[in-house]
Amino acid sequence: MRPATLYLLLAGGVLAMAALPILLPWKQFVMTVAMAKGFAALGVALLLRAGMISIGHALFLALGAYAAAFMSRGAGITDLGLLILGSVAISTVCGALVGAYMVRYRAIFFAMLNLAVSMVVFSLLAKLYRVTGGTDGMRVPVPTIFGMEYDKSQFDAILYYVALVLIVAVGFLVHRYLKSPLGHALAAVHSNEVRLEYLGVSAWRVLLVAYTVSAALAGLGGVLTAVAVGHVLPEYAYWTESGHLVLTAVLGGIGGVAGPFLGSIFLEFVHSFAVGYADDAWNMINGIALLLVIFFLPQGLYGLIARRRAAKSVMERDEDK
Repeated sequence: MRPATLYLLLAGGVLAMAALPILLPWKQFVMTVAMAKGFAALGVALLLRAGMISIGHALFLALGAYAAAFMSRGAGITDLGLLILGSVAISTVCGALVGAYMVRYRAIFFAMLNLAVSMVVFSLLAKLYRVTGGTDGMRVPVPTIFGMEYDKSQFDAILYYVALVLIVAVGFLVHRYLKSPLGHALAAVHSNEVRLEYLGVSAWRVLLVAYTVSAALAGLGGVLTAVAVGHVLPEYAYWTESGHLVLTAVLGGIGGVAGPFLGSIFLEFVHSFAVGYADDAWNMINGIALLLVIFFLPQGLYGLIARRRAAKSVMERDEDK
């Protein structure tokens, strides 16, 4: 598949997403949450490219969500743009600080250390009732946009398209990052870290940049989730949420930026369908859907695009001969 065809395909997907609230208005909230979780899953996918599995990355999702809650309630910051910028900045700084220690480890040690830190944060969020609201969480007021106030339904409609625009903009930036030397070095860390060090490239620096970027993406997903739901809970940092992000990234595929978003949207649609039409068996329906993808699409949903691109390239080479 030629790049122009791929761009047309992606543009078609974006247009279909833009039309979805008009065609299926009752799915708007589900899709907004799916896109928000897709950002966090994209952060996990970056680390998976280096062979690093983080079972505690929901920590940064929770940081982004709670940062939005504290800024809107404690600091009096109500503008959506400022909430997004502030939450992403806080998640980025925390990601750099935590990552400076985490990326010294590999394999199971990296995964379990991330899990341990996220569970400590979860416990603090749940126990510090006077600060965080404890297990009751914190309410997030409906933000303003450029100083203009909207009711919840109007804001939700605007937020949907804000999330869609962010997918395009952030997705392009992440794509450029993956095509840069730092992005290519991620795969080199996974395949042969020793050779990378012999070439004079610091694997620690490569992984720290990736970890920081992934934390920023998770924080972005957290603030979008917080303002969409209007409430934040300690469960955002729980290990099951981290596992969900890893599953989403693997299910969608880490071969391209669109993969984690495809996985997130797929999971949300399957979950909402299962709950709506088979309330007693929604877990089984989720499991069957996941097994079908795992068995028949080992490279994830994005693997369909990658497979088509590879087949098209082979055909073009054969024609040239």
